[in-house]
Amino acid sequence: MSKLFNKAALVGAIIMAAGAAHAEYPEKPISVIVGYSAGGGTDVMARTTAPFIEKYLGEGTSIVVKNMPGASGQIGITEVANSDPDGYTLGTFNLPGMMARTLDREADYDRDSFTYLGNVVNDPNVIVTAKNSGLDTVDKLIAAAQENPAAITVGMSSLGGDDHFMLIKLQNATDTEFTIVPFPGSAPARTALMGGHVAMGILNISEVANFQDELNVLGVALEERSEFAPELPTLAEQGLNIVNGSMRGIVAPKGLPEDIEAQLTAAFDQLADDQEFIDAMKATANPVQVVTGDDFKALTDELYDLAAEVWETSPWN
Repeated sequence: MSKLFNKAALVGAIIMAAGAAHAEYPEKPISVIVGYSAGGGTDVMARTTAPFIEKYLGEGTSIVVKNMPGASGQIGITEVANSDPDGYTLGTFNLPGMMARTLDREADYDRDSFTYLGNVVNDPNVIVTAKNSGLDTVDKLIAAAQENPAAITVGMSSLGGDDHFMLIKLQNATDTEFTIVPFPGSAPARTALMGGHVAMGILNISEVANFQDELNVLGVALEERSEFAPELPTLAEQGLNIVNGSMRGIVAPKGLPEDIEAQLTAAFDQLADDQEFIDAMKATANPVQVVTGDDFKALTDELYDLAAEVWETSPWN
């Protein structure tokens, strides 16, 4: 009887010890892979969000942001999809861009390859032009594009992303044609625009809010003016009924243990009510829209369908 009792006690102790060890997550630094260059909207979102997730996960938590740009974000997100689902490799996830990558090329991931933690930002697109371009209004831009089809170069972060979908909507609405110059991220696209190497850019409001002295910001793709730049007119105010933007969040590989998934999802849930976080995001002109768990996955499915529809009617490669 005593041997049976001792054996049961030993098994119980092992289970309790294993549970305690698991409950100590995270026990080492967590990597967040950003599939774009430093300084762009996705990178800013990740670096602004990381200290708050550290705080919610508890004392001693360390999050390290790693840039892995290339192939319009595909390199970084593929690394995430193929990582161990242990909670120590997370990655930025852009919509609709990440789903577009599964349509326009071979991809080692699909929408079911991830554990969906939290979308953080919904960042509207803006049309911007170089200061020396002479294209300082929407009307001038459209008139020039209609007069000289394909003559105006457009810098953007990637093909098949929100920037590109925005341009497609603009071309369809105005019967124009532009020449796309893709860059590995929004920061180099903005730099090229400020240097006059491209005449026009499609970026996001968070990426231009602090550069209005160096760029012409012609309009915002929102129904109403943005609280981050209330002085900027919407495209709708200028006769273009175009609404478009970028969703940016964080995912983990598929198969994340339920308890770790619950911890991380709860951390992202807290962002929506943390005024310090909201103020930090406002300082970078990043409009917060927190969507977690199953709702984030449903949003991904919805935007995949949009990307598939665009690909069917207007393939981009």
